[in-house]
Amino acid sequence: METTFDPENITGLSQEEASEILKKEGYNELPSQKKQSLFSILLGVLKEPMLLLLLVAGTIYLFLGEVKDALILLVFVFVVVGITFNQERKTERALEALKNLSSPRALVIRGGEQKRIPGREVVKGDILVLREGDRIPADGVMLSCTNLLVDESLLTGESLAVRKCESTGLSLSLQPGQPGGDDLPFVYSGTLVIQGQGLAQVSSTGIHTEMGKIGKALGTIAEEDSLLKKETAAIIKNFAVFGGILCILVVVVYGLTRGDWLHGLLAGLSLSMALLPEEFSVVLLVFLSMGAWRLSKRDVLVRRMPAIETLGSSTVLCVDKTGTLTQNRMNLSSLYAGNEYCEIGHDRCLLDANFHELLEFGYLASQQDPFDPLEKEIKKSTEKFLPDHEDIHREWKLVREYPLSKNLLALSNVWESHDSRKYVIAAKGAPEAIFELCHLNEAEKEKLMSHVQEMANKGLRLLGVAKASFHDDTLPEIQHDFKFEFVGLLGFVDPVRPSVAQSVKECYTAGIRVIMITGDYPGTAQHIARQIGLKNSDQYITGPEIASMPKEELAEKIKTTNIFARVVPEQKLAIVNALKLNGEVVAMTGDGVNDAPALKSAHIGIAMGERGTDVARESASIVLLNDDFFSIVAAVRLGRRIFDNLKKAIGYIFSVHMPIAGLAVFPILFQLPLVLLPAHIAFLELIIDPACSTVFEAEPEEKNIMNRPPRNLQDRMFGRKNLALSLVQGISMLAGVIVVFLYALYTGKGEVDARTLTFATLVISNLTLIVANLSWSQSLVKTLCSENKAMRYVLAGALSGLLLVLYVPALRSLFRFSLLHGSDLLIVFVVGTLSIVWLRLLKSQIRNNI
Repeated sequence: METTFDPENITGLSQEEASEILKKEGYNELPSQKKQSLFSILLGVLKEPMLLLLLVAGTIYLFLGEVKDALILLVFVFVVVGITFNQERKTERALEALKNLSSPRALVIRGGEQKRIPGREVVKGDILVLREGDRIPADGVMLSCTNLLVDESLLTGESLAVRKCESTGLSLSLQPGQPGGDDLPFVYSGTLVIQGQGLAQVSSTGIHTEMGKIGKALGTIAEEDSLLKKETAAIIKNFAVFGGILCILVVVVYGLTRGDWLHGLLAGLSLSMALLPEEFSVVLLVFLSMGAWRLSKRDVLVRRMPAIETLGSSTVLCVDKTGTLTQNRMNLSSLYAGNEYCEIGHDRCLLDANFHELLEFGYLASQQDPFDPLEKEIKKSTEKFLPDHEDIHREWKLVREYPLSKNLLALSNVWESHDSRKYVIAAKGAPEAIFELCHLNEAEKEKLMSHVQEMANKGLRLLGVAKASFHDDTLPEIQHDFKFEFVGLLGFVDPVRPSVAQSVKECYTAGIRVIMITGDYPGTAQHIARQIGLKNSDQYITGPEIASMPKEELAEKIKTTNIFARVVPEQKLAIVNALKLNGEVVAMTGDGVNDAPALKSAHIGIAMGERGTDVARESASIVLLNDDFFSIVAAVRLGRRIFDNLKKAIGYIFSVHMPIAGLAVFPILFQLPLVLLPAHIAFLELIIDPACSTVFEAEPEEKNIMNRPPRNLQDRMFGRKNLALSLVQGISMLAGVIVVFLYALYTGKGEVDARTLTFATLVISNLTLIVANLSWSQSLVKTLCSENKAMRYVLAGALSGLLLVLYVPALRSLFRFSLLHGSDLLIVFVVGTLSIVWLRLLKSQIRNNI
């Protein structure tokens, strides 16, 4: 005997029961999802070239008998390790948070309510609600299902989806067998629902699932080598080769000219430390990881890091209307039946019998326990407006469902009516599909389409409703075999999100086109377009026109068309390809199984997190956790900010290494006393590392960030213009410190005094360089007063450190410095700031004169 399950009577586990099971059995995840250990992070930090160079230099000092110098380098090793380790842990925590967000979601019934939870929190005994496009989070047994097809190719290798059936009393006591095969009541973790819906009870989680047994892993954040990463790697390689050659030359020249090979080796190591751009890889990792974390705080989940680079280059945003531009909160506002209209207010009102029947059959064609907002509205409105619930028919029994299909956008529910009709069939769907089910002639269709168009022009989303009765014992296989009678039209309004109009305006200011794609009628789309300020709202292309249009013609027409109506998901791919043919950088939103090809084809695929399917999320680069258009624009803005700040950080790294390297080479070439020792360069690294990876990352966006066109994808991060600016800044700093160095030597000051003055000037120049590179669009004073707390901490720390090594006798002796007097400090601050400020003032003057 079969056991039947009524979804309305299933309560599932309570939250307390689920928490207890989770505590006892652990999370629903596989061993391969372990996070990086503290030891492995520490080991990775200790492999940094800069630390190795410091250790080699310390060893040489020990050979020379300079124990103090060796100890100070050892202290710097520990400090640098601490800073780098902290940055790595910060990045690791950000990535861990992103991985938790990106795990497949699950819709479960707990305490009688449907809840969306992370897949890792599913426990044994949970009731899963499975729908088309869902990734099944755990092994389970089907309690009920309708037309459920599941792709189990991940486990079986078979490409054909398998059909599932409801469990029986016997199968509930059985353990799931091997995946594969039709008409089995078992579902498996990691498999994909292709069609239909159902309820399943979880039988196994984590390593106890079929996937866990064979060691498969799911859904991790993909880390790809992006164009930016490849470009950075090439630059580091070139620097390393050039630095290595120069280092050898310095050692040879020093040894031959001065006869001291050990000190020559120290000079060579100092030059290597000065030239080594080890910050590049750290900066890239920190910026992209922290950028992804910042985006997650805006309800935007980045699944693929290169998408952050591409965000600022988007020239077109293709967005769904429903739920993205609108609130996805359907309100029933208008009815059409018996050649009459009825506008529904918020209060209870009396409706004619024609409208009673329309609500009745709309209700019967809907789910009994709906999750979809539109179906919820139908249920709520019917129960509100039908007096005493006389037409709800709670005693009737649902015996069969005919689901939506690609070829017919309508569904039907067959009810056992317990009267002379035996079976009553209620259908609802797209008006054209309902007309087709009712077998209307062309004249009847044309007449009704005029009413459809009239309601659509008011911005309404429309559903047609039809009814039929059936007396035979055996139900037909398809809906078309029933003799349907047209009942009427339901009109719903989906309010526009308050932030959309301003966001669209912001996109246009930023040089980004906005294209609306919807399954609704052109009139509805145009009405929404006018509300949000979409350009060219009088032009549109429909899905059927796309289907019959050559791709070259579509590519031409799409240049001026921003509204696509009556579009099915498969046609989104044609829209994406047409835009790409025109050289656009396309961001495309999607939520369904059929949206996956378009999301993959677009430069940036954006999946809906709330209503989207897991297969859409897996195909996308970015997931909107709140399905709001404002979040897309915020992501573009933040993407531009990340890229801007990355360019600033890289420019700073280029500039600051030039004077350090120059001071390492200059004295050797002209047989002057050495200025920078390894300890001095290590001190400078304590400023450079947090500056380039923390200060620049935390810098607020430029004022004009959304008032400029998108960045060309082909533009290099280190183009000639940026490289030239960095070179000029670096040469200017180098000239300033060399002038101070020569001034000290030729005014009778000794080697130690010259080194002290030069080093202090270099530190001040470095700090001025940081402030100057943060924002070129505002004054240095405004930059200092900005909200960038990290900058103030680094400036305060660097100045405090400089004062300590200059005025604490023990530290001054360790660094081989002398005491600086007031006149010396004046020289340091004047030269240190002017070496950078003049360039900033010159650029501001040029900009003001243009």
